[in-house]
Amino acid sequence: MKPNDIEIIISQIFQLQNAAEFNALAVKIFHLQYQNVAVYRAYCDAVHSNPKSIKTVEEIPFLPIQFFKSKRIYWDQIETKNATTFMSSGTTATGRSKHHVFDLKVYEQSFTACFEQFYGPVEDMTILALLPSYLDQGNSSLVYMVKSLIEKSNDSRSGFYLNNDEILPILKSVESEGKNTLLIGVTYALLDMIEQSIFNLNHTIIMETGGMKGRRKEMTKTELHNILCKGFGVKEIHSEYGMTELLSQGYSTGGEWFRFPNWMKCFLRPINDPLTMLSKTDKTGGINVIDLANIYSCSFIATQDLGRLNDGQLKIMGRFDHSDTRGCNLMVE
Repeated sequence: MKPNDIEIIISQIFQLQNAAEFNALAVKIFHLQYQNVAVYRAYCDAVHSNPKSIKTVEEIPFLPIQFFKSKRIYWDQIETKNATTFMSSGTTATGRSKHHVFDLKVYEQSFTACFEQFYGPVEDMTILALLPSYLDQGNSSLVYMVKSLIEKSNDSRSGFYLNNDEILPILKSVESEGKNTLLIGVTYALLDMIEQSIFNLNHTIIMETGGMKGRRKEMTKTELHNILCKGFGVKEIHSEYGMTELLSQGYSTGGEWFRFPNWMKCFLRPINDPLTMLSKTDKTGGINVIDLANIYSCSFIATQDLGRLNDGQLKIMGRFDHSDTRGCNLMVE
């Protein structure tokens, strides 16, 4: 395929208007990735999928996300030295996923358009980031995204902050000015903030990225959001659903249901049958994600998360037990 053809497909990704256009482009991208990504091609062959017979989204195989920890999920003819490599948070024991991103412009277009779809022009916001653990580990796609949004914002006070002593006076300053502000933070750091100070925020969105990182005991999302709402003096807590292996995000703008941009869609699979779709939306299943912006890796990923769907919106219910061992046995070396 010629470079101009890829550029046309990329432009189509961010101009999708309806389900029919999404389905047609998804099938086209499936055939493109089957031809160009060796690991995905091998997986499709292993599950006895005939690519020539695939005409609908429901027939497309979803690659288990675990392969990003051990395999090169990337176009065969492109050298990874020409890519930016993002890595998931994690430990040496569990392994860290690697996502080789060939074209950062696609990633930037995806996360900027998605953010502004839900929150408006980023230039109108002050963005305060409290993501110490992500900064410590490095190679974080979340840090890259937030850094880019910070640079696009129109306030010199936007930035990364490492502790409460740094961020508290800034937050109080922008809040007193009535400035439209986003405070995005890892969960344990936000809990640390409300233990140190009392807030009554009227102009600030609180967005938690999840994760106690071993600093605190885990709690349910409902319990967490109740604590954060009370501590920050806000009516709702926002969340982002993204991962290293994706180039797009879903957002919950209050509550526990995530919405997605037009180039991203979620499906559910039965817990004990990874190769079929779950037809009933009132049941919990494994989350399969289509992210068409993942043009140079794999757009069809079977995650380790459990969820429910309602009219295209997603609620996260938890994770698979021993999920690293599921779904990969067809391609054991």
